[in-house]
Amino acid sequence: MISGTPLRLLTAAILIPLVIAAIWWGPTGLVTALAAIIAIAALLEFFAMGARMGFQAYRYWTCVAAVGIFVQQWIAAQSANNTRLGDLLDRARSPQITLELVLFVFVLGAAAIAIGSRRALAEVLPSISISAAGLVVIVLPFSAVVRLHGVDVDGPQLLLFTLVVVWVGDSAAYFAGRGFGRWKMSPQLSTNKTWEGAGANFLGALLAGAVFSYWATIPPEHMLVMAGLASVAGQVGDLFESAFKRSAGVKDSGTILPGHGGMLDRIDALILAAPAVWYYFEWVVMKKF
Repeated sequence: MISGTPLRLLTAAILIPLVIAAIWWGPTGLVTALAAIIAIAALLEFFAMGARMGFQAYRYWTCVAAVGIFVQQWIAAQSANNTRLGDLLDRARSPQITLELVLFVFVLGAAAIAIGSRRALAEVLPSISISAAGLVVIVLPFSAVVRLHGVDVDGPQLLLFTLVVVWVGDSAAYFAGRGFGRWKMSPQLSTNKTWEGAGANFLGALLAGAVFSYWATIPPEHMLVMAGLASVAGQVGDLFESAFKRSAGVKDSGTILPGHGGMLDRIDALILAAPAVWYYFEWVVMKKF
């Protein structure tokens, strides 16, 4: 039986090429569907940790709302790429599906469930709280991967860039932390995270950004800024997920990925890195071109 580091490497060797292939050759609709499945798996792990603390989420309804968020992001990505005047006028006259609308429908549904449920009234507030928290801290920020991939022409490259920056940064942090890490970042959350590892993560991310800048259509200075933002945001996401696990008293969020723990363990950095890259690209890079 394979275990430990070899199992981690085998799982990574199988999954990474599949992920890269889906991003590079797959349409945004496929990426949206895969991202929604990943997000729901992570969401259910989050709810399982909450259940250990007595918080019972409205699982099914929240998963439906999660799918709604990804569908809305896909629609927004398609609309952003369609710049024909006639289509713009048609969209202006027709009702728009927005994130606010999806969240409003979620709240209405949660209210209906709370009112009509046979659960004790003392469970209503915890159930709504953990359900809403799952959407806000996991699904909503992670859905930025759809917007990244949906960018006209450069989308697959931009999403792949974000993933590689996170992967390279994590790997650099791991080896630097094990090799010469001494100063603990947050011992109460993770005994393995060190400031030396954090610095290596940042430098590794910048290196990945510099390499990508050679064949990207985005100016090098913006690639480096996005790489730096992704590194910082990703490390915050990693520590944030550690806080979830410590609160629930578990080592891993789940066991779905052999040798890697749960789905939430694998995407914790990407959850915040993806929106960091997307908003910089939307607010800064797109305004200059």
